[in-house]
Amino acid sequence: MNIIGLTGGIAVGKTTVAKMLAELGAVVIDADVVARRVMKKGTPVWKRVRETFGDEYLLENGEIDRKKLGELVFADCKALKKLNEITHPAIRREILLEIEKLSSKECRQLVVVDAALLIEAGWLDMVDEVWLVVADRGVQLSRLMQRNGLSREQALNRINSQMDQDVKKRYADRIIDNSYDPEYTRGQVERLWQELMS
Repeated sequence: MNIIGLTGGIAVGKTTVAKMLAELGAVVIDADVVARRVMKKGTPVWKRVRETFGDEYLLENGEIDRKKLGELVFADCKALKKLNEITHPAIRREILLEIEKLSSKECRQLVVVDAALLIEAGWLDMVDEVWLVVADRGVQLSRLMQRNGLSREQALNRINSQMDQDVKKRYADRIIDNSYDPEYTRGQVERLWQELMS
C-alpha cells in the first residue's frame, strides 16, 4: 500500500488536488474531516478545548465554534500551539487507525493523507512520499479573502501563521503548482499519478 502525504498552505488548492486524486482512484483520508470528528461535542478533545478556551468558544448547540476559535488561534501563536497540543495526538491516532483498517483489507489503491499540517505536526513517518501543493502568494491571498470573506489583514494573519512554502519545499518529494487554471493542475496530477502507477 502506497501512502502519499498531501500537504500545502491555506488556500493553495490542496482540496482540489485531493479531489482529482480521488477521481483517479485514490482513497483519501482528510485530516480536516478527522479533526471535526475528534472535536465533536462530548469527546475528550471537545472537553479539553472547552476547559482551555472557555464556553465563549462554543455554539448554542454546544459544538465548538470553529470560526471564532480560528480567529483566535490565527492571531495568537500561543493559543494555536495550545490547540494543536490538544488536537494533533487525537487526529494522528484516528488517521493511523484508518490506515490500519485499509491495510487489513489489503487495499491495493493509493492512499492519500490530506493534511495541511503534515510537516508541522511531525507526521512524515506516516507516509511514504510528500506531495506539496503550492500557489503564488498573491493567488493564495485573493483566494483566501474570497473564500472565507476575510479582510486582507485577516487573510495575511492566517497565511503568516503557517510554515513558509519555501521551507515546506525542503520536505517535498513532488510539488504541484496550483497558481493557474484547474486544467494546468490536473495535467500535473495525472502525470504524477501515471509515474506512480507505472
